[in-house]
Amino acid sequence: MEGVQVAGIYVRDQDEALDFYVGKLGFRVHSDVRNGNFRWLTVQYPGQDVQLGLFRPGAPMVDDATAQTLDAAVAKGAMPPLVLSVKDCRAAYAEMRARGVEFTQEPVERYGAVDASFRDPSGNGWKLVER
Repeated sequence: MEGVQVAGIYVRDQDEALDFYVGKLGFRVHSDVRNGNFRWLTVQYPGQDVQLGLFRPGAPMVDDATAQTLDAAVAKGAMPPLVLSVKDCRAAYAEMRARGVEFTQEPVERYGAVDASFRDPSGNGWKLVER
């Protein structure tokens, strides 16, 4: 094994997710390939090897009923949070707010670190954690 190449999340609208992750969080497009109705869309944070897959739940991965259930769960914030490591949480919070990211929790000191929380347009939760 060589390691993780792509970690995926479900999104309600891939174009909306792409705009958010590239335009507001600073990721760059790695892959954007279509095969019929299926779109393989990945973004990558500069300087990192792992890609984040922005996927619509549906065929060939799951059936239509499961896709609807997943859409609803993601929209409610039911998926585990993702973590974005930052050097200065308060500075990253201010910069991201200025770009239009809506936070659900301002920076808080706890457990020996500083963290803040936000969601993407699909409902996926994120934590900014100061390293």
